Amino acid sequence: MTIKFGTDGWRALMPEEFTVENVKICAQAVCNFMKDRDVGRNGLIIGYDTRLNSNTFAESVAEVAAGNQIPVILCDRPCPTPVLSYNLVARECGAGVVITASHNSWEWNGFKFKPSYGGSASAAIISEIEKYIFEVEKSQNISTMPIETAEKIGVLEKLDPEPTYLNHIAELVDLNRIRNAGLNIAVDSMHGAGSKYFAKLIEGGSSRVEEIRGNPDPSFPGMIQPEPIEKNLEPLRKLLSNSSFDVGLATDGDADRLGLTDEEGNYISTLHTFALICKHLLENLGLKGPIIKSITMTNMINKLGKLHDIDVIDTPVGFKYLGPVMMEENAIAAGEESGGYGFTGHIPERDGLLSGLMILDMMSVTGLNPSDLLEELEEITGPYHFDRKDIAFNEQDREEKLHRISKPTFEHLGKLKVLNTDTRDGLKLHLEENAWALIRFSGTEPLIRLYAEGTNPDQVKEIIENCRMIVDG
Repeated sequence: MTIKFGTDGWRALMPEEFTVENVKICAQAVCNFMKDRDVGRNGLIIGYDTRLNSNTFAESVAEVAAGNQIPVILCDRPCPTPVLSYNLVARECGAGVVITASHNSWEWNGFKFKPSYGGSASAAIISEIEKYIFEVEKSQNISTMPIETAEKIGVLEKLDPEPTYLNHIAELVDLNRIRNAGLNIAVDSMHGAGSKYFAKLIEGGSSRVEEIRGNPDPSFPGMIQPEPIEKNLEPLRKLLSNSSFDVGLATDGDADRLGLTDEEGNYISTLHTFALICKHLLENLGLKGPIIKSITMTNMINKLGKLHDIDVIDTPVGFKYLGPVMMEENAIAAGEESGGYGFTGHIPERDGLLSGLMILDMMSVTGLNPSDLLEELEEITGPYHFDRKDIAFNEQDREEKLHRISKPTFEHLGKLKVLNTDTRDGLKLHLEENAWALIRFSGTEPLIRLYAEGTNPDQVKEIIENCRMIVDG
């Protein structure tokens, strides 16, 4: 088989494709990449999530790294991707690997490669890694060393990744302010790697954290996949609707994404969540600098940018694009529609835990609950509504569907005039009335994603249907 890295690493089904053998191929490719760039001596840090056999796959990576005489730091427990990424930077490692399929369903697992800066690998780095993978697939030249041997001779170190990360977060957010705000916080960890982190960060004051689905469970029961979107958060929403909580926070399988509900359990879209976070950074924390957003992110950010006289820069989808631009522009934040947000002073990568803390800090500073914060936001930006529909397709139809969205010109989408188009990542149509549409192929799953933003729900529904007509022909 050919191992291909998508928007955020390689993901595949277990046990058909995601096997120990294929993981070792990826690991050897990473080792060859590191040695050729003379960063192997800096070591490889390895983390993993709560999925089935993720620890075993992580140990397989460690065995290959040790066999290549690359110092190994292996996490001794499941950990969120941002926790691993920050430890990578703090320890000045040459690179990192996380065994996780993030928000995919339980049958999947994945291999994320992290360069020394701790963010998602750039498109250029991914292309290089894939060349090394191809070479290893051909040669099958893989060096290994048993974990026990590596540990005995000092090539491998076991690491608790929590303290380093928790201490760093305390430098970025006023945790005492949150602890003493008297907030009742409901948390849904979705049986993933983010379990117990909010409690550890916030406990000790008048604020209280109650967590559901906090036990690791690789089957992710009661949900389609551990993705903190509205359809998967019914237990959290039910908890808030029947109790006196102030806010609901949810993290995905590897805790790099955030889902948010208001005090009554109403789901708040990822676009509104990022707009709230940006408003907090600009208005309450007084930060100044560019904001980076994916082309799937809301026009509300552009309005906030104009209000505060800062640049707002669009990129294709994925932190492999957002992260490098974030670093180049010294941005204060970056965000994408999937619920992943990154912050200045941290890693150029998504962090669902820090994102949740930013929402809690905003509530602590203002004394307002999420619904009131949304009302304040819309007074500034106006009302915006968003939707996304995913359409499964057969790989054999890919070229035909690509052709349908590659027409040179679209003058209208339904009743709305097309102002301009963006083809960097699928087909994005900027429409009149502050609306837009996007059709793009998923980088991680066999799906075509249809996105739309407009000023009312009916308009958004119509835009989505018109996009579907383009895809279906």
